[in-house]
Amino acid sequence: MLSIAITNQKGGVGKTTTCINLAAELGSLGYSVLAVDMDPQGNCTSGLGVEPDTIKTSLYDVLLGGGSIHEALSPTPWEGVTLLPATIDLAGAEVELASIISRETCLRRHMSLLKDFDVAIIDCPPSLGMLTINALVAANKLIVPIQCEYYALEGVGQLARTIGLIRDCLNPDLNIDGVLLTMYDSRTRLANDVVEEVKKQFGEVVFSTVVPRNIKLSEAPSHAMPITYYEPNCSGAQAYSTFSREVAKRWLEAKAEH
Repeated sequence: MLSIAITNQKGGVGKTTTCINLAAELGSLGYSVLAVDMDPQGNCTSGLGVEPDTIKTSLYDVLLGGGSIHEALSPTPWEGVTLLPATIDLAGAEVELASIISRETCLRRHMSLLKDFDVAIIDCPPSLGMLTINALVAANKLIVPIQCEYYALEGVGQLARTIGLIRDCLNPDLNIDGVLLTMYDSRTRLANDVVEEVKKQFGEVVFSTVVPRNIKLSEAPSHAMPITYYEPNCSGAQAYSTFSREVAKRWLEAKAEH
């Protein structure tokens, strides 16, 4: 199973939107997808149509030894997508994991027990705490969404340093493998300047797809639906469809050929 973590310590850059819609689009392409919600806010869980009060075993239980990862798997209404859900309990895991041996590799160990998925998409919280570290240790690939706005690159340096530390100690293959530009408004000069700056800094790992600002993308989570099911013809849905095909071509099709 290929594991893709979606992370940026800045909030509001489109991490959860990207996780939900990449999972749904890859599922519709025929891949068996596991969405992993590492954020205690649980927005990926609710955005994929799973109600918190229906969850009997969550990721918190898995990480802290209160349930198996197989018990925690939750079906979603969307083709090919299964969820490892988060509840607000997960907020306590930051502290409680501190007393566990090999706490940084907890998620990786549990995910290694799963054999039925082609790809896992991990939604990270907007911080560099123990939950994000677990996600980065479990990841084969790393996507960083960057919004086309002022201060876009703020915090990316700190993320790069954290990645370096994790690479040295826990996950030698960890790199920033993909950068996705989000919230693009073609009418502003600033957005175009940010696109150029990000391409200059990250080069060919920047995805060709740029996700536009789109009201339907903002509405879809309140309806607990990925954008391709909520409004498939809008510009946001088309962008995530193109992006998911880029991801598949970069990492999943190559994997399937080996």
